[in-house]
Amino acid sequence: MIKENKKLYKAVYQKIKEYDRIVVFRHELPDYDALGTQMGLVTFLRDNFPSKDIHYVGHDHVSFTPRLYPYMEQLEDSYFDERFLAIVVDTGNTKRIDDQRFLKADFIIKFDHHPAVEQYGNLNIVTDELSSCAELVADFIYSKRKYPLSKVAAMYLFSGIAGDSGRFLFPSTTKSTFDIASKLLDTGLNPSHDVYLKMYQKEIADLDNMKYVLNHFKVSPKGVAYYILDQQAQKELNITPERGKENLSLLSNINGIHIWMSITEDPSINEWRVSIRSKKVAINDVAAQFGGGGHLNASGARLKSLDELDSLVAKLESVL
Repeated sequence: MIKENKKLYKAVYQKIKEYDRIVVFRHELPDYDALGTQMGLVTFLRDNFPSKDIHYVGHDHVSFTPRLYPYMEQLEDSYFDERFLAIVVDTGNTKRIDDQRFLKADFIIKFDHHPAVEQYGNLNIVTDELSSCAELVADFIYSKRKYPLSKVAAMYLFSGIAGDSGRFLFPSTTKSTFDIASKLLDTGLNPSHDVYLKMYQKEIADLDNMKYVLNHFKVSPKGVAYYILDQQAQKELNITPERGKENLSLLSNINGIHIWMSITEDPSINEWRVSIRSKKVAINDVAAQFGGGGHLNASGARLKSLDELDSLVAKLESVL
C-alpha cells in the first residue's frame, strides 16, 4: 500500500459507507485505463456493498464496447437530483469528465494518476508516478483486506494497467505495478484469455488502417514522426475520430524516431486531436502549450488547424 495515501484511503471507505447512492465517472473518449478503472471499481463496490445503489456513466467506446467493457448505463437527469456520492477516475480536470452531472454530487472523490492540474474533488487521491489509475484504485482496494476482489473486477483493473503501461513496457512501470498485477492474477485471472485476446482483437478491415499509417507517416529531421487522418481519410477507412490513435504504436520502437504522434481531424469540435508519445524525453509541457497535457511520455493536444503543425513539431524537436 502507498503509505502516503493510507489516511485518504480510509476516508474514501468512510464516504462509501456513508452514501447509499454512488456514481462512478471517468473522462471522455475513454482509453483502457479509464474504462478498466471505472468498471473495476464499480464491480468491486457492487460485490462488497450489495445494498447500495451503484452506477457508472459516460459514452460507449467505439470499439472497446462491448468487446471488453459493458455498455454504459443511461441514467435519467432526475436520478442526480437526490443525494449521491461521485467518484471520478483517471481525469485530471473537470472539462474532460464525460458526464457533467457529477457537479450535482453531494461529495466528490477523485482518483487520478495525472499531474494535479485541477483539484476538483472534496477528496483528492492523486499519485502521478503510477503507471495507471487502475494501479492506484487496486492499491486502494488492497488496503482493506476485509473486502475481496473478484476475478471480474480484477480483469477490468488488469486491462487498465496493461493499457496505460503499454503491457508493462512504458517507463512508468515499476515494481509496484508488477506487485499489483501479481495480486490481480491471484484471483484466477488468465491475462491472455481474459484480457489480451479481447483488448487486441482486430478485424481484417483494420489492416487497411495500418496500411494507411505505414504509407503516409512522415518523420522530421530530428526524429518526430506523425501521421494525419483528415475527414476524407477517415471516410475512406470507415473509422471515426475516436479511432485515430489506434495505430500509433506502429511508429514506436523504431530507430531514428524519438517522438511520434497521431493527428486526427474531429469535425464535432472543429479541431485536430493529437496524441503524442516519446521514448525518453518529457513532452507534456509542449502538449500543454497546445491545449493539452498529460504524462511525461504520453500526452494529448489539440490543433485549431494544420497551420499549427510545423510549430508543434519544432517545439517537440527542441526538447530532443
